[in-house]
Amino acid sequence: MKVVIDIGNTTIAIGISKDGKLIDNVFRLNTEKNKSYDEYSLILKDFIPSCSSAMVASVVPELNTVFRDFFQKKYNVKPLFLGHGVKTGIQIMSDNPKEVGSDFIGNSVAATSIYNETILVIDLGTATTFCYTENKKLKGIIITTGLTTSKNALINKASLLPQIDLTPPKKLLGTNSADCIKSGLLFGHASMIDGMVRRIKKDLNNPDLQVILTGGHSKIIHPLTQEEMIIDDKLILKGLLILLEKN
Repeated sequence: MKVVIDIGNTTIAIGISKDGKLIDNVFRLNTEKNKSYDEYSLILKDFIPSCSSAMVASVVPELNTVFRDFFQKKYNVKPLFLGHGVKTGIQIMSDNPKEVGSDFIGNSVAATSIYNETILVIDLGTATTFCYTENKKLKGIIITTGLTTSKNALINKASLLPQIDLTPPKKLLGTNSADCIKSGLLFGHASMIDGMVRRIKKDLNNPDLQVILTGGHSKIIHPLTQEEMIIDDKLILKGLLILLEKN
């Protein structure tokens, strides 16, 4: 049993693979930075019945020791963390390669291996990011505010606005407070993504650039976008599984 884990700022995604080729099951947890090793162990052991090898991509350093200890104590397996020293096949064209998060690398590995060596990956998480890879060279990234982050900022700053679920309203122009907010956030975010995709394609002079949409909010936003995109909400887990085999 091979295990791949993406520790994000909002959620933790756990992928289980029996053959090392396909992700058979995916489990998602809320990221809680203050939880102890014992608390996480009680949860993880139910999702992970056995493990022969594991790989982790983490943007939450506070939890790295917790997950490392879990695999070592429970399965006598030393998990591989995506970072310096891991063979990825992706060349990072950055002013400071150490600043490039493991989530960008994991997504790029999967996208260039499965779809196209030149590709744009849009990841909708705590932040919404655009990551461009050309011939397996990671050449540029755009980072902006994520959907839930935008919602929380708006609600927290405006006392009279109600809390809402991120579900699309029935019509664009709302007639009640909840639908008005939903329309602005969801259609606004989808329009921002469409606009950025068009700008990136124009900037690169590549109108046929393939675009992958991934991340926790991809299923909500994808139906609202107008540009052609492929949705793959397991992208980073697939990338980690590829890297686990490579390393």
